[in-house]
Amino acid sequence: MTALIAPFALLLERVLGYSPQLVAAIGHPVMWFGKVIDYLETRLNTPTRSPVQRRQAGIVAHGLLLALVLVVSVMVQQAVRAFPGGIVFEILLATPFLAQKELGRAVQAVALALRTSLDAGRESVSHIVGRDTQALDEAGVSRAAIETLAESTCDGVVAPWFWLVIFGLPGIALYKAINTADSMIGHRNDRYIDYGWAAAKLDDLANWIPARLSAVLITAACFITPHASPSAAWAMARRDARKHASPNSGWPEASFAGALGFRLGGPRSYDGEMVDLPSFGDGKSALAGSDILRALGLYRATLNVLLGVSAVLALLLWRAG
Repeated sequence: MTALIAPFALLLERVLGYSPQLVAAIGHPVMWFGKVIDYLETRLNTPTRSPVQRRQAGIVAHGLLLALVLVVSVMVQQAVRAFPGGIVFEILLATPFLAQKELGRAVQAVALALRTSLDAGRESVSHIVGRDTQALDEAGVSRAAIETLAESTCDGVVAPWFWLVIFGLPGIALYKAINTADSMIGHRNDRYIDYGWAAAKLDDLANWIPARLSAVLITAACFITPHASPSAAWAMARRDARKHASPNSGWPEASFAGALGFRLGGPRSYDGEMVDLPSFGDGKSALAGSDILRALGLYRATLNVLLGVSAVLALLLWRAG
């Protein structure tokens, strides 16, 4: 049944997204996870603890978070399946954990803002990246938006879909809890390097297959995207993905770079400190707002490929069952 839910959840979320009115009324599951993570962190990640104690506390906190999400999601799944037509409710409940519509909207907003002014572009991209944006030129703003789009194709769409197919509603909920924890506490700074160790490691594990699957899907999407190269997409993924500090993030980013003939990555500033990071691809780095729109075209083609794969998989499993 879980494979049958996935294509309908993809289609529904892509069309409708998650209503801002709903966010205002009850929040979003990621916000709920964030509150639990914050609550545990303020009580367990105290300065008086040693590094070893902080790591142990982080493991305990992460275990509590995932146990809570697992229990609640299994209970909800069993409750909706007890009703006739419960699969419809399960589809609806899965959609908030996907981010196709919002990701596309947020990245497109950067391209549209650049048409107004560079300052507007900097402001818009600051909402979706963690780097310093005040001094970015148009190329820097454009690269930041495209890099976020590429990386989030995996952790915002492909990875949650993958775990939905494998384990149903509990799978996609657990993945988003893992990913949210990594984004909040999985940083290599003094505060989180020990406490967030478990969050970072589990996120790496949860994204290992989806990241590589994302590169395959992006490569396939090149066949239906004008002026995109499938051979270069796959070649850059295989050559450059390993450059990334993350074992996973480089796969979709290098695929996008190769597919579109871009050079992504490179040095950037965080909290006023310049960090020398690797680049991906051999193409142009002087990108513009129009290049963000090209990347969005590849992104949407990737979503189409994923939807097709999901539908075929659901059909095959339905017939086999």
